[in-house]
Amino acid sequence: MAHPQETRAEVRRLYTVEQKSLPEAAQEAGVPLATARQWKARDKAAGEDWDKLKTAYIMAGGKMEDVNRAIMASFLVRYQEAMEDADKWDALDPLEKVDVLTRLSDSYTKTVAANRKMLPEISELAVAMETIKGFGDFIRETRPAVAMDFIELIEMFAPELQRRFSK
Repeated sequence: MAHPQETRAEVRRLYTVEQKSLPEAAQEAGVPLATARQWKARDKAAGEDWDKLKTAYIMAGGKMEDVNRAIMASFLVRYQEAMEDADKWDALDPLEKVDVLTRLSDSYTKTVAANRKMLPEISELAVAMETIKGFGDFIRETRPAVAMDFIELIEMFAPELQRRFSK
């Protein structure tokens, strides 16, 4: 059974904006989970990644930054513990110690670099979305008569916004 575009948009909104799991979003919208998965996969193939959009909404709400800090803090604690324990690695010969220390250093560098690489794309999209959200709030407060038109236009523009910031 073919579903209207509005139903597909509702599943996407529930998943990305409302932060529901895909099964919850599908159930709430009244579509089979398999259908929701197909929509999500097709959109991803077309350049509209629901997961990136969901992450951007998390970041716009400030949650992603907290998660990122926690991951980095945990990694840094383990890294520091390993570096402090390096003096106790008596069973290793000097070349093995150098190899382990090199791998630890490489791991640190890659973790920090991955953080930097992942965040700019998501961060830019989050800023754009936060700006649009703020503008939407402004319209609701100052021109409530056009608020529904604005919402409709933004929902239509959302995939384009994501494409522009997901390059």
